[in-house]
Amino acid sequence: MAWQFLKNAVAATYGGGLRSALEAFKGSLGIDGARSPAQSRVAFTIAVVALAAKMSKADGVSLPVEAQAFERQFSVPDTERAHVRRLYQLASQDVAGYEAYAAQVARLLEDQQDLKISVLECLFHVASADGVLHPDEDRYLAHVSEILGLSQREYRCVRRGFVVDADSPYEVLSVSPAASDKDIKARYRDLVKSHHPDALVAKGVPPEFLAGAERRLAAITAAYEEILSERGLRAERALESSP
Repeated sequence: MAWQFLKNAVAATYGGGLRSALEAFKGSLGIDGARSPAQSRVAFTIAVVALAAKMSKADGVSLPVEAQAFERQFSVPDTERAHVRRLYQLASQDVAGYEAYAAQVARLLEDQQDLKISVLECLFHVASADGVLHPDEDRYLAHVSEILGLSQREYRCVRRGFVVDADSPYEVLSVSPAASDKDIKARYRDLVKSHHPDALVAKGVPPEFLAGAERRLAAITAAYEEILSERGLRAERALESSP
């Protein structure tokens, strides 16, 4: 069974160094080219765990609350939870090599943009667990987003769900400030439809990632309402429930 690779690799870490242990993970799990669907799933898990753990160290201190936030977001079989925790503990000792894990996630997900965004949302949950997004965490996440092949607009849209700053609501909706009221309304409805939990599940987004999608949807709605307020069209909001 593919999860046996994880068990064996974690057991090996108790007798060796961190760097050699993670290299063992990459080799035994097929991190550099998984061969079967089961191994691909484990390789994906390892890559995401390592990314989240190393992100928690980006500000210099990996906190227990960040590890707890990750466990709430990313589900693994109960029998493997101790092994995943051990991997998280090992990977959180430094940020070295995170680019390789981000690249692996990008390869495993290929053109599955929604899943890539879900991974980024999971990382933002961890980063914001202590109530502060450190500039080094922000840079880490921006670089991971770039490696995943996400656009700057996609990154800002996800970020908006976790960070309150001066981002333009037009950027969140990916529309021009010169767009007509009709076009902005249509864009908003398209985003709501595509980010609805049922639509994401149909696209294959794992249930454990839906909490992040809900925050992104809330950010999209907040941006739309901000634009309506800015344009003196708040009454139009009542029409959003109409066909």
